[in-house]
Amino acid sequence: MSERVARVHSLEEAGRAPTQMYVDPRFLPLADAFFALYRSPQHGGGALSAYLDGELVLDIWAGWADRDRRWNRDTVALSFSTGKGVASTVLHRLAERGVLDYDEPVATYWPEFGAAGKGRITVRDMLTHRSGLHRVRGLVSGRRALLDYDTVVAALAAGTPDPRRLDGPGYHAVTFGWLVAETVTRVTGRDFVDVVRDEIARPLGVEEFWYRVPRDQRYRIAKLFPHINPGGMPWEVTSSVLSRVGPLSGLAEAAMPDGFDELVRDPDVHDAVMPGWNGVFTARALAKMYGAIANDGVVDGRRFLRSETLAQMGTTQTRQRDYVLRAPIHWRLGYHPVFLAKRSQPRYAFGHYGVGGSGAYADPETGLSLGYVTNRMGNAVTALGDLRLARLGAVAQELVARP
Repeated sequence: MSERVARVHSLEEAGRAPTQMYVDPRFLPLADAFFALYRSPQHGGGALSAYLDGELVLDIWAGWADRDRRWNRDTVALSFSTGKGVASTVLHRLAERGVLDYDEPVATYWPEFGAAGKGRITVRDMLTHRSGLHRVRGLVSGRRALLDYDTVVAALAAGTPDPRRLDGPGYHAVTFGWLVAETVTRVTGRDFVDVVRDEIARPLGVEEFWYRVPRDQRYRIAKLFPHINPGGMPWEVTSSVLSRVGPLSGLAEAAMPDGFDELVRDPDVHDAVMPGWNGVFTARALAKMYGAIANDGVVDGRRFLRSETLAQMGTTQTRQRDYVLRAPIHWRLGYHPVFLAKRSQPRYAFGHYGVGGSGAYADPETGLSLGYVTNRMGNAVTALGDLRLARLGAVAQELVARP
């Protein structure tokens, strides 16, 4: 496999078309580990990209985007909660210019949000899952109502916050994206997807930061498989049972709305704006954004964020137990700390992983960023997630740690 990767690298160096993969020789072991994941159609496909010190060092892909379609350079994938990190970065770009303030109440910018005792909830609270609005199950009526952005944000604005927010965070698995998007919309007076284009895609020179996928680009989306039903059980049965089980009820409330297993496969998802889970990206796009974050705000020689903004973004905001996930997550401002499949974890790395396996992160200590997208959700045990990114990240960290 290393010979194949080396050949890919030499073709790129020879100036061939940008459809070729790229591997810096230092990252050959990481490329080998990635290619080993996709040996047959049942493994699906994926892409992995990395930046080091603001420069591209890896851009590879493998496997199948569908049964009769190979993954290629232009394939994109629905990446679930990975999109929370992108949405948060939009807000940080605005905060950097003084368009909004982290410690100002959300209701200052979105007056309706102040209803039902939420008038003192700040933007910082919102970014760290302390709004008390984690419940998506039952938030709106009808399985397809989640596709109606205006209906959902109106329901969130009118909602009563969970009192546990006063003691710690509660992961807003699905609702987080709408809260961020509507706040951005209110402070800019513009459609959220237009702000994403102008604040993220254009400055980075990469178009594939999509929450509403252009119709003429939808042929590029990889087909997800298998179904996300936990343990192979019907979604409605599982979500209903879990919502009644004390330790797991919060997760069911936050992440398992009725019909969600069908909604993730509905083409209309790509017409909607649901930044908590419906972001569609390339690994290359994600790695470049986080590459700037890992390199003091600079990527490809251009400044994307200021150092003082990055200091806010990466600082741990909460240490209390998350009442939805039942563990202390140590949330940053819109991101979580990075978990890798190794004994010692990177101290300053942060990003966001998504259900099924996709994810991306930055490690400012080493200057490394990784972006990974896949259509093969999870493993043989569960489609909800696995350790592929954690293992790839562990390999990458070992490579950049070498003298």
